[in-house]
Amino acid sequence: MRVSVVLCEHTLDRYDAVTEAARSVLDQTHEDVELVFVSDGNPDVLERFEADFGDRENVVTHCNDENRGLLVSRNNGAEVASGDVVAFIDDDAVAHPAWIERLVAAYDEYDAIAAGGRMDPIWVDGEPRFLPEEHYYLIGATYRGFGEGRTVPAEVRNTNGSNISFRRDVFLDLGGFDDEIGGRKGDKNLQGGETELCARMQAEYGRGVRYVPDAEVGHKVFAYRTEPKWLLDRAFWQGYSKRGMQQFVPGSAEEEGDFLGKILGEFVPQRLRNLVSDPDVTAAKQLVWLVLLTGVVGLGYLYGVVKWG
Repeated sequence: MRVSVVLCEHTLDRYDAVTEAARSVLDQTHEDVELVFVSDGNPDVLERFEADFGDRENVVTHCNDENRGLLVSRNNGAEVASGDVVAFIDDDAVAHPAWIERLVAAYDEYDAIAAGGRMDPIWVDGEPRFLPEEHYYLIGATYRGFGEGRTVPAEVRNTNGSNISFRRDVFLDLGGFDDEIGGRKGDKNLQGGETELCARMQAEYGRGVRYVPDAEVGHKVFAYRTEPKWLLDRAFWQGYSKRGMQQFVPGSAEEEGDFLGKILGEFVPQRLRNLVSDPDVTAAKQLVWLVLLTGVVGLGYLYGVVKWG
């Protein structure tokens, strides 16, 4: 099975990171991997990448005619790819050497039409000990409770956009990502490209994404993403975006509703019991932040209700 991995970049400011991501794709244990690099309207980025990687037979490059955004870039990458499967990884991510091999196993063993794996945080400037794992999605990592209690590899609605793949014919049949997500009605705070696409896939094919926990990709978490102010702002707009996506894709918030129930009915009581039996400052901070961030997500959702109805 040939797998094409689409990697996009728009600026030389992140070039060191994107080359690390590219090398992690090219060093996969799966034999038939194609790297598709898309420069989002920046010829200088394309020229430098081709100078570094253009001599490899399994590297394909493309440059958008102008800066079009990540979702358009990914769609363009899928168009020029030649793989049976098209996978996506971000420019600040690093794939485990067996990432593709383990995704391919899900396609082979379960006849999957889409598969994705786990996102692990790479703390560039130190781990924020106050941040509870239940809210790791705020930093682009797999959160506590995701995919738990299901047969592995379970079908889920979607995995993180930096660790998701589709049979290429299915992806193209669906028309790829909706490039208005993130800019719907001029609203840049509305996100969820992979959520919307996977909801359409579920409606069209009646199937979700196979979640393969050991198909791991690391996500670099820079210092600014661990600052309390940034996390609170992120939580608010995440809640808002969830309501917006629910408006455009009915039923898309069911997993979030289940997760909220798990936070309030399981995780908070469990953390509270552990804190009573074994007092710990870090554990206490995480409990406070678990409740605080959950509340801020709720406020964002309510704001979305007011705006979207």
